[in-house]
Parts: sequence; structure tokens; C-alpha cells
Amino acid sequence: MAHMSPGQTPFQCVGLFGRPQTEGLATPLRKIIACIRQAGASVWVESETAKSAGLTPQEIDGHGSLAELGKTIDLAVILGGDGTMLGVARQLAPSGIALIGVNQGRLGFMTDLDIAQVDSELPAVLAGDYIEEDRAMLQVSVMRKAPGAQIRTAVFDAPALNDAVISRGAISRMVEVEIFVDGHYLQTLRADGLIVSTPTGSTAYALSALGSILHPGLRGITLVPVAPQALSSRPIVLPETVEVHVMVNDGAGTSLHCDMQSLTSLEDGDKIVIRHGAHKARLLHPKSYDYFVMLRRKLHWSTNPLFIGRPDPLPPTEPH
Repeated sequence: MAHMSPGQTPFQCVGLFGRPQTEGLATPLRKIIACIRQAGASVWVESETAKSAGLTPQEIDGHGSLAELGKTIDLAVILGGDGTMLGVARQLAPSGIALIGVNQGRLGFMTDLDIAQVDSELPAVLAGDYIEEDRAMLQVSVMRKAPGAQIRTAVFDAPALNDAVISRGAISRMVEVEIFVDGHYLQTLRADGLIVSTPTGSTAYALSALGSILHPGLRGITLVPVAPQALSSRPIVLPETVEVHVMVNDGAGTSLHCDMQSLTSLEDGDKIVIRHGAHKARLLHPKSYDYFVMLRRKLHWSTNPLFIGRPDPLPPTEPH
């Protein structure tokens, strides 16, 4: 991106989002507001965030619901953890609004700018000096036959940036589903659940279920069984262009989650259709961002467990 003159920014109106009712929300919000104002942009804050932080009308240029801000802003700054980032990203993706996350959560695979870095890193991003990355999404539908009907109709439809998860919920028996890829039968799975994940979601629930990490630059999805009955059931990575159909054989107590935020109950005979989403989430990173450094830090790779929490040692140099 081209460098801008001091006081100029390619973003004229910046929206600020946080997790309402979070303790100590006001101080980091005011820190971010000061950075945005210094860059010469106006600041609009999501209404519940502004209310929770006790922001006055004199401190900001306006407030509104997420939907209202989606029609006004051209950059969203999200303060919180990955869950807050996911919730905002899923709703703003159709608008093509750029997003950058400021981490106040535990891990923060998506919110890679720490609150302590706001003064040093955010001004450059606001000036147009950043790394931009598009993240693929899924569109997930549940098709169901009404009593006496011959065809299925959609009873649930939602986007997912991380994953779609079919799980047994509170029931004690396993989920049983049949999986088809582009109409080709793949397998009948008996397990605690099934995760269908994007590359972004490969470092979320799918990782804890022993799925592979997919680099965000890959255009694929991964199917990850959760505690399968058959030890031969293994994760599989598929092209993002395929359409996955999951037929629910035993739906009692089974549920479907998208990004662990949108939820619906499943019934016997339901067909879950998972396909490539029409929109992408547009993420911005500071120029210092390095995907592999992020993995090392979040997953503590190449670190002696005795020294977790200490600064990273200098990485080795690649041999010539």
C-alpha cells in the first residue's frame, strides 16, 4: 500500500466494536479512539459497546447497531477475542468492509494486534501501510421435509468463517451421519460429531480434534471427525469448490453450530448442505505480521515448556 501524508488516511470512517459488559472496556477503547482521531478519521462505536464503556457523545462521532455501522464505516476495529472478531466479521463480510482485530482474549489467532501495540502499530495501518488478506467463508443450510412433503426446504441458513459443527449435544449416544462430496458417497460416520472447517477455522475446534492446520492461502476445507467410533476415520482436506452434503440418520439431540454462534437443532432425515460462501472476510494485519511467528507464539512451537511465557528466542537462519 502507498504511504499517506501525516494526518491522512484511506479510511474516512472507522467503526469500533467490543464485547459489551467486559470489565475494563473503557480504557482500551479510549486508547484506540485517540489513535483513530489522530489519523484524521471519524469514529463510530457500536451502540452496546459505547454504552458498556460509558462513552459520551463528545468522545465519538456517532453510534449505532452493527447493521447500521455496516452502511457507514469503511474499516472495523474489533477489540476482544476471536469470538468477538468472528461475530462482527460474519455480518460485515457482505459489505466488503476491512477488519482488524485488537486482542483482548486468550489466544487470538485472528486478533493479532495486542492492545499494547495499538500506539505503535495501528497508526501505520490507518495510514494505509498494512497487509491485506481475504479469508474464505462457508454457507451452511439445513434442508428438511415437512410432514407429508416430498421435497426438502431450507429451515436454517447461515455463514461460517471458522466452521460448521455437527455435535451430539447432551445426548449420550453417538451421532450417525452419511457424508457425500459433490454427490459422491464418502462414508457413514458414527462419532461424537463432525467439523467442516475453513483454513481460518483449522486452528480452532478442528485443531483440538487433531485436524490439520491449513494455511489461510489455501483454498480448501477440511472434514474432521470428533472421537469417531472407527479408528480408521481420519480428517480429509477437500477443494473449496466442492459441495458437502451430510445426511442425518440419527438426529435425536443433535445440533448444528456455525462458528459456535448460530445454532439449530437437527432431526432424522435432515440434509446439511455446506458450500463455498459468496463473500470473504477482508482482514488487515500490521506490516510486522508473520503467520508463522503467530503459530509459534500461539502454539508454543520450538519452545521448551519450561520457558513458556518468556520472549521468543531469535529464530534460526535458513541455510543457503
